[in-house]
Amino acid sequence: MKMKALLSTASLAIAIAAFSATAQAQIAIGHLADYSGGTSDVGTPYGQAVADTFAWVNKNGGVGGKQLNVDTNDYGYQVPKAIALYKKWSAPDSKVAAIMGWGTADTEALTGFLAQDKIPDLSGSYAAALTDPEGTSGKAKPAPYNFFYGPSYSDSLRAMLIWAAEDWKAKGKPGKPKFVHMGANHPYPNAPKAAGEAMAQELGFEVLPPLVFALAPGDYSAQCLSLKSSGANYAYLGNTAASNISVMKACKTAGVDIQFMGNVWGMDENAAKTAGDAADGVIFPLRTAVSWGGDAPGMKTVMEISKMSDPTGKVYRPVHYVAAVCSALYMKEALDWATKNGGATGDNVVKGFYQKKDWVPAGMEGVCAPSTWTDKDHRGTLKVELYRTKISGATDGDLNDLMAKGTIKLEKVKTVELPRKPELLGW
Repeated sequence: MKMKALLSTASLAIAIAAFSATAQAQIAIGHLADYSGGTSDVGTPYGQAVADTFAWVNKNGGVGGKQLNVDTNDYGYQVPKAIALYKKWSAPDSKVAAIMGWGTADTEALTGFLAQDKIPDLSGSYAAALTDPEGTSGKAKPAPYNFFYGPSYSDSLRAMLIWAAEDWKAKGKPGKPKFVHMGANHPYPNAPKAAGEAMAQELGFEVLPPLVFALAPGDYSAQCLSLKSSGANYAYLGNTAASNISVMKACKTAGVDIQFMGNVWGMDENAAKTAGDAADGVIFPLRTAVSWGGDAPGMKTVMEISKMSDPTGKVYRPVHYVAAVCSALYMKEALDWATKNGGATGDNVVKGFYQKKDWVPAGMEGVCAPSTWTDKDHRGTLKVELYRTKISGATDGDLNDLMAKGTIKLEKVKTVELPRKPELLGW
């Protein structure tokens, strides 16, 4: 009996040691996803792409020979849930090397804690307030551990307003064009509001009072009637695609003649399919150089990553999926650098983001837009690629077919490269 007990104890000790060694051989990553909340229409493809990318990284040897231990959680776009998860991820005994974050409200709520705990967060929020690492602009609090891939909401809106001013002149319209900001009264749609309205005034627009509509789909006929009576010419849609679709359809029915401009989450191929001809002509920014199936060497990598959750290779992936692959691979390469330079600690991962200029992750050539982050400026890019949705027929049926036939097209309109003005940092 004694011998059996000793063997049992020894076996247990070996098992614990093996478990401990396995844990040490992994790099912990927190992943905040919205699969069920107010932004789940775009959060689902984005979150899936993050999960697929890290699974693909693990399949191909991990990071520095270590597997990524990714803790993916659907927090339903609820700030208290995000904070509870952060407490788990920042606990000393289970501290993550980095977080792949999501929403504006939760990311901004965590900014101070991230700096205190030295945990980098590459978010799905592109709020300009997250771009000033030192807080030198005085426009936002210091955000040294916050990153995102793509232009900020503010810079995207500035670019769309530059296009709109040119569009107004090109059409030979008289008088001042009228601009209105639309969206929920919430940190995400409001993030670029002041910056956009200031830019609109600078460009000679008449700025109308903002129009509020909820993040959830609903009946927005009243907002469309307000738009019609206001005489607005250009409207920024600050919400995600699901509620924007409701607005576009209601305004089409009400006969509103207006140019809609969506934020990066405000339009995609699925939204174009659902909205049909109501989505025709919407202007929106694309974060990547090409969309799904585009002609670029890096699309082969994206297709391989997609097979992690779709072995058939038949699922059409919207623009958010492709952008999330880029985001996750930037994080992977920052982790790569960290493991070779003292280990995957938060501070080292942050330094990893500063190592390259005009950086495109390996294997993603022609897909990810070249990005540069410095310890003074977290605006990864100031180049904004503007696209227009074109709908040329009924949008029933399979999305792959609709895109292949050209019934739904994402047509490039203009590239706007904004100047890196220090006074616009964090705003």
